[in-house]
Amino acid sequence: MTLPSNTALSITNQGAIRTITLCRPDVRNAFNDEVIAELKTAFTEAGLAADVRCVVLAAEGPAFCAGADLNWMRRMADFTRDENLADAGQLAAMLRAIYECPKPTIARVQGDVFAGGVGLVAACDMAVSVDTVTYCLSEVKLGLIPATISPYVIRAMGARASHRYFLTAERFSAAEAHRIGLVHEVVAADALDAKVAELTRALVSASPNAVRACKRLVQDVAERDIDDALVVHTVAGIADIRSSAEGKEGVQSFLQKRKPNWLL
Repeated sequence: MTLPSNTALSITNQGAIRTITLCRPDVRNAFNDEVIAELKTAFTEAGLAADVRCVVLAAEGPAFCAGADLNWMRRMADFTRDENLADAGQLAAMLRAIYECPKPTIARVQGDVFAGGVGLVAACDMAVSVDTVTYCLSEVKLGLIPATISPYVIRAMGARASHRYFLTAERFSAAEAHRIGLVHEVVAADALDAKVAELTRALVSASPNAVRACKRLVQDVAERDIDDALVVHTVAGIADIRSSAEGKEGVQSFLQKRKPNWLL
């Protein structure tokens, strides 16, 4: 069953499994304000749908998600701090909708994942990755920080790994993503769907109420709640650095395909 969708997302149901697919392969499934709004709505609706028992987040093309869309970045480059606060707040709300979706969620990672895309993977309950996928938290190269995605990424891969990969913006392999806990399984490309299906079968065979309660249990027990205060703090963090001189220089140098002035 295919549900009504637009050009950014494809939404399908197969039995009790809903698959939400990013379908902008021409821009490596990078997100903008429209995609963010659509993802938030899609996960909210999946959480409310009585016939849905689990949700798979997938993508088309060679990349899972490359982070922010270039045209969106160009618009953001001249945002005021207040505009950055509003913009980052929408991203934070979308990530929270994925994380707090009452149905279990699985990221089906078929291609490379950069910057904010890592937040999408981390916000899901489980992640299965193809073994050739490359991951990168690239924000510091642009004079930015991965503030809005940080509550989810740090929970997924831990503070120690986050110190390294937030600060260095190194690319790392699917095997390393598995070692640090960002993904649960690493498989060959031709085994990806079978592994995702194995997990979805386990989820739909369990008590729906128990699965929902177990998900809430983990979130209640694990470290600090992702509460309004933390969301406000991370939204302010990205707005502040986007509005700073180095933040503006980093984004402009990226868009203009030149070295930032701190490398000159």
